[in-house]
Amino acid sequence: MPSGAGTAATGAATTASGPVTTASGRGASGRGGSGRVRRRLRRWLRRGWRPVAYLWRRSLMFRSVAITVMTTGLAIAIIGTAVMISISNNVYAQRRDQIEAESARATIVAQGIFDAATAGEDTNQTELETLQNEAQQAILSNTTSPGGTSLAIERSPDQTAPQSLQTVATPDFPDAAISDALRKAVGKDTGKVSLQPVRIEKDGRTEPGLAVGSTLQIPSAGQYELYLVYDLSDAQQTLDFVSQTLSIGGVALMVLIALVTSLVVRLVVVPIRGAAETSRKIAAGRLDERIPVRGNDDIATLARSFNGMADAVSRQITQLAELSRVQQRFVSDVSHELRTPLTTIRLAGDMLYDSRHAFEPSVGRSAELLHTQVERFELLLADLLEISRFDAQAVQLDPEPVIPAALATDIVDEFRPLAERAGIDLQLVTPGGHTTMQLDAKRVRRILRNLVGNAIEHGDARPVQVVVDSDARSVAIAVRDQGIGMPPEDAARVFDRFWRADPSRKRTIGGTGLGLAISLGDANLHGGRIDVWSRPGEGSTFVLTLPRNERVEVTTSAIPLPELDESYDGPRAVREDD
Repeated sequence: MPSGAGTAATGAATTASGPVTTASGRGASGRGGSGRVRRRLRRWLRRGWRPVAYLWRRSLMFRSVAITVMTTGLAIAIIGTAVMISISNNVYAQRRDQIEAESARATIVAQGIFDAATAGEDTNQTELETLQNEAQQAILSNTTSPGGTSLAIERSPDQTAPQSLQTVATPDFPDAAISDALRKAVGKDTGKVSLQPVRIEKDGRTEPGLAVGSTLQIPSAGQYELYLVYDLSDAQQTLDFVSQTLSIGGVALMVLIALVTSLVVRLVVVPIRGAAETSRKIAAGRLDERIPVRGNDDIATLARSFNGMADAVSRQITQLAELSRVQQRFVSDVSHELRTPLTTIRLAGDMLYDSRHAFEPSVGRSAELLHTQVERFELLLADLLEISRFDAQAVQLDPEPVIPAALATDIVDEFRPLAERAGIDLQLVTPGGHTTMQLDAKRVRRILRNLVGNAIEHGDARPVQVVVDSDARSVAIAVRDQGIGMPPEDAARVFDRFWRADPSRKRTIGGTGLGLAISLGDANLHGGRIDVWSRPGEGSTFVLTLPRNERVEVTTSAIPLPELDESYDGPRAVREDD
């Protein structure tokens, strides 16, 4: 027997472990399912929040209406809650006082029926039961509740009277609703009724109720407890109706306020949108656009002020454009007119320069200076003519197949003798840029000559690196020196015409002050750009970025540069080569 019992116990334990494992599996599956539901819910919330956030940032009308509706809804909710609480308290207090009075009156009537009977041995069991029935009818007739009233008469505990009555209760009396605390309060027989809120189960629903307890002294039967349970579902229905009415009224009020707010805000937002659209058109060059003026209110005053400002700006722009055209025409005309006398001077100067050894030393030196300045004047005149062509938008590209790395190699070889005379180590690194591209080789060479020449000029006998790199969208050529560098305010003006960071510095390769401005124009013609980084004492880096395809806009560079206030160790290819 012990062995069999042990086997049975083991089997029971094994059987029990099975459901535990299965339940655990179900729990894990349930947790996984709930996790998927939560992730899906978060994904839906994010998708729904994005358009709302977009409207919140972009639409003044939406933001104003939303703020008004939210604040109004909060105010309505607070006021509605306060009103509902006040109504509920008042309704409950009235019903409680009514029920307490009815219960006390019913108790007095029932006690009077028992007191009217003759107490003593003449009151038999049958007479007591008859009195109990009469008291029950009298109690029910003295209590009125739209939801109904349940009654129970029970004998108090520890009674020693010779006779007793059976417990009487209506069929629907909720005995479970009578708590021990209420029974103890009634059992003390204080002469007052005791009340307690209860919940009543009715037709599958839970309804509010109020239980009232009191005591009855029955001759020859002792003390009995009278319990009355009042159904307060009618009061709850009234409160539900009031709550529903307040809710519908609050929602209707919020919708009405939203409509009124949208109409009021629209009166302000629509003119603002019109002003914004007009300003965009003016910025795009349509200087004759104006805001329509209607009425004499503040919006109309704003429109008239805006139109007046637009008229003044249009006049100024027209005057400046005319002055610019006159200036461009003057530069172009002067440059063209100077070519003929300059050619004559150049021919005469060349003759004197070729014969300088036959002159006296002072005259020969003057011939050399004349030759040098005439060459510089020719460079200045050529740059002025090029600038005038850029201003007149008469510049066109002459593309041809070019390998950027090979082009950079030619420029480095061209400037290497000058770099050696300046004591500068001119380095070339080409990890990219070996593919053939359609470029205007003449203009790209001019850009690189300017960048490399400036690097040698300001390199302070330190190494200068030329790096060619590329990615899927662009080819970049960087020229880095480690010379004097420039502060941020100078780096921002480095492409201005006739501007130099330090005009007092001696130049070894000449220059007109237009080289970088022309270089930037050449880069823009190719759809590219020139970026600059420079810091005093750390040198400067210029990066020419050209798109591989003319239809592709250059947004990033194969050789990125940091911000002007950040340190820079040079292009990545140079660091890796080191």
